[in-house]
Amino acid sequence: MTFIGKLLFLITVSATLAVSANAQATLPDDEDTQIWGDVQVTIPVHKKIDLLALSQLRIGENMSRVNEIRAGGGVTFKPNNRFSIGQGYIYIETRNLLGMFRTEHRYTTRATYKFPLKKIGLNHRSLFEYRVRNNIKGWRYRPSLTFEVDMPEKLIGKAKLFITEEPFYVSTTRKFSRNRISLGISKPLSSRLTLELYYLRQNDGYSRPGDLNVLGTSWKINL
Repeated sequence: MTFIGKLLFLITVSATLAVSANAQATLPDDEDTQIWGDVQVTIPVHKKIDLLALSQLRIGENMSRVNEIRAGGGVTFKPNNRFSIGQGYIYIETRNLLGMFRTEHRYTTRATYKFPLKKIGLNHRSLFEYRVRNNIKGWRYRPSLTFEVDMPEKLIGKAKLFITEEPFYVSTTRKFSRNRISLGISKPLSSRLTLELYYLRQNDGYSRPGDLNVLGTSWKINL
């Protein structure tokens, strides 16, 4: 089976699981199946400094309409090969329950540490977000932990399997009111381009819809 064939097979399996899980929802406005696609561009400007640019499209309502559009950028400082810290800004247009788009300005600070393990990859990231939505202001803390292992060469060569756990602490609720867990594959397509394909499950008892089944792709470009 070719690499594209394997990706299509994984997409089909993930879609089947996502739709099956979505069919079990008791309240239609509590759960949704979505497609997320994003492009991330890294531009090295120094041995220890990178500029970042990103864009993302989210299709919701059971994969039938555009729910969110994002664009932003930032800078990352890498004092060594295990630790990095960065700041960024994201402009977001999100569709609300009335079907109208609202604007959000999001300012971020993040720190990432790669643990010195040999057989598995283990990364911890702390992300702080300051959000400005109309006259509403608030912040969130999003710690995440990612495990990754090399996939067998006979299955998909030079690819990694990863799983990420990411809870959200929200200032307005004063508690960890959202959680995401994702499972995916990262595959370098060239020396400058990497593709990530993943399935993500979100649980949130406050947002509507808050419980999401997501099929996502991430194209990472290194210039």
